Order: sequence, then structure tokens, then C-alpha cells
Amino acid sequence: MKSCLAMGVNSSQLEKEIGQEFPPNEKYFGLVNFGNTCYCNSVLQALYFCQPFREKVLAYKPQNKRKETLLTCLSDLFGSIASQKKKVGVMAPKKFVARLRKENDVFDNYMQQDAHEFFNYLLNTIGDLLQGEKQKEKEKLERQGSISSTASSRSTGTCNSSAAGSTIPPKHDETWIHEIFEGTLTNETRCLSCETVSSKDECFLDLSVDVDQNTSITHCLR
Repeated sequence: MKSCLAMGVNSSQLEKEIGQEFPPNEKYFGLVNFGNTCYCNSVLQALYFCQPFREKVLAYKPQNKRKETLLTCLSDLFGSIASQKKKVGVMAPKKFVARLRKENDVFDNYMQQDAHEFFNYLLNTIGDLLQGEKQKEKEKLERQGSISSTASSRSTGTCNSSAAGSTIPPKHDETWIHEIFEGTLTNETRCLSCETVSSKDECFLDLSVDVDQNTSITHCLR
């Protein structure tokens, strides 16, 4: 897109050309580079065009509206792009990059970083944040339920003996990060002597695929 702008192609002509080939309701915005932040911009643009992820980010409502996180900054960035009247343009993810550099020393410099490493960090950070919010909401509901049960027991003069036992450890909470990106990889091992096959399932948020020359990603996945 930068090359088109450098050649003097105006915004309206570019919008017209894009509108003929791509969905009319999409926005196509380049992201400003803040000193070797190509790794960040490329991942953010790929995630923006992952529609299920984008919709969840745009709909996200933080529990603590005063606390700034990577997810709130990402939501603001996606919201700014989605709310633009123009179809094409340039957006400066300055707030997101500043938050990223503040949260992780690895990215707190002007060196080029690995896009895959950033992608993993971003998804894991958002997943941990969402799990923390779900846990806090669950604890809040449990406290409210405990107060309600105590008040009911006092008013009736009875005691619920079944509630006095040991509690079951909370199960791992899945978030929409896991719903969208998580998969299961099954590793099978066959014994050379008895040919017994043992298998182990492992969850993953990203999957490395060897891409052969002159083939598609779909072919390599198969």
C-alpha cells in the first residue's frame, strides 16, 4: 500500500480498486512502524482479519475500566480501525506498542523481533487475563451465594450439612482465545517389540507446519 501511495495513487482510487476485489464492509489500514515494529504490525493485521478474534476483541468489556492492559489497547486499536469512515488509510498503534514495551522487556527496544514469539506472547497474555477475570467473577458469585445461604440458614434455623465438605478444585477455565485457536495434537508411540501403541494428547495455540515449495498451506496441513 505504501508503494501505491508513493506513486501518487489517491485514496479514492485505491478504495475503488480494493472495493472491487474485497468485501465492501472491510477496512484496510496500514500500521505505522515505530522503529522495527514490523513483527508487531504484521501479527496485528493478521489477527484483525481473523473475524472471530476481531469480533471478540471489539466486544470486550474489561472488569476494571481504569486499568490499561494489552487487551484494552488492542480493543481500542481495532475499534479505531473499524469505526473509520474511509476504507483505506494508516493507523498508528502507538498506545499498543507502548503498553507492549512496558509489559515485556524483550520488546522494550528498537530491534526487530520474532513475529511468532510475539504472537505466542500476545495470545497467552490475553488468555491469562481472561482467565483471571473469569476467576474473579466466579469468586464474586460464590461470595454472594455464601452470604445468601448464610442469611437463609439463620432465618430458618437449619444447617446445610452437604456444604460443609471439602471443595472440588476449580477446573481449568477456557476462554474465547482457546475456543478460537486451541487444538489438540496427538502423539503416538509404537513399541517395536509388541507393537503396542500409546498416545498422548497435548493442547496447542499454534502449530508449526513445514511449507514445501510451490504448495499451499492447506496442502501442507493435510
